[in-house]
Amino acid sequence: MVLSQRQREELNRAIADYLASNGYLSALSEFQKETSMPGEVDKKYAGLLEKKWTSVIRLQKKVIDLEGKLSEAEKEFNAGGPTRDKRSPTEWIPRPPERYSLSGHRSPVTRVIFHPTFSVMVSASEDATIKLWDYETGDYERTLKGHTDSVQDIAFDNTGKYLVSCSADMKIKIWDFTTDYECVKTLYGHDHNISSLTFMPSGDFIVSCSRDKTIKMWEISSGYCVKTFTGHREWVRMVRVYHDGSLLASCSNDQTVRVWVTATKECKAELREHEHVVECIAWAPETAHHDINEAVNTDSKKGKGNTRSGPFLISGSRDKTIKMWDISVGLCLFTLIGHDNWVRGLIFHPGGKYILSASDDKTLRVWDIKNRRNHKTLEAHTHFVTSIDMHKSSPYVITGSVDQSVKVWECR
Repeated sequence: MVLSQRQREELNRAIADYLASNGYLSALSEFQKETSMPGEVDKKYAGLLEKKWTSVIRLQKKVIDLEGKLSEAEKEFNAGGPTRDKRSPTEWIPRPPERYSLSGHRSPVTRVIFHPTFSVMVSASEDATIKLWDYETGDYERTLKGHTDSVQDIAFDNTGKYLVSCSADMKIKIWDFTTDYECVKTLYGHDHNISSLTFMPSGDFIVSCSRDKTIKMWEISSGYCVKTFTGHREWVRMVRVYHDGSLLASCSNDQTVRVWVTATKECKAELREHEHVVECIAWAPETAHHDINEAVNTDSKKGKGNTRSGPFLISGSRDKTIKMWDISVGLCLFTLIGHDNWVRGLIFHPGGKYILSASDDKTLRVWDIKNRRNHKTLEAHTHFVTSIDMHKSSPYVITGSVDQSVKVWECR
């Protein structure tokens, strides 16, 4: 492939920067003479050659990996064995053993999430750092530093441009993934450990909750707190926004789940059936509504009159149970029992048939919603499993643990 004049000039400047930064001054002088390059190299070319080189290596690894998968798929197809194509993506679930076990954090991992568009996952830890990894190759990419205490939660906006993080240092930080992962803003206002945060669907606001018993909404452009929700009597553990932004759900050490009307700050429902601290919550996607209705013996085919329309919410608790709630009536529809310790993380399968949970019993469990049973159990980590996420379009699940590792699980 022949480079254009502009590409050739950029490559020459990147090479010149590499020679200069590594002290090859005589080689640099000769190279500049040969290429008729005047003066000092622009700072925007700093480190460009190394970045391009690592990108090529990463791409090469992915190509080799894809070639291996293709070869394996051809063998399975020719032998008549099971292939992933014969199983609907709505039924893909994580299978042991893990694809990668990644180490690098020096303290327990508190949260793991996928980037919405890149092949990147992000982990937060009690070591006050945030780490980026390529989940397809298992490569470590970089560490984001800035917090001075345990990073409790992280979240992306829908575009993946911004990452937000919150910490026991009582700060919220906004990181710009388009400008070399720079921290562009720090928000102050909570009076204690900030335990959870998330973006509003519009991407213009952040919602956070804290050990100071409050939930706050922040305007990103100004950095100001524009609303404070009060009502919980103890530490608020997690806050999550309904997909249209009209409702917030929160859970607390006071053993309740509360649902709030975003516009008015009114507490729409207080859900009280757990017998211990409620650690985590997740809103059900519309793809799960059919199976939820099936689980409560309501045949959705008989017409809307017999179908619950939700919204539905699940909660996980230190009482070792997972509960499914119909928010429209404030009713617990059913309880999933099987974990032997605290339930620490919950997420719905994008296909809507399953719930995935992480627990202090060191397992990752897959629950069949329709039949209200534990479908599969994976012995995931050597210590408490603190967090779980599932990619919305790729067949991967990730988990984080007190054992300081992050694991990538392939689904099939």
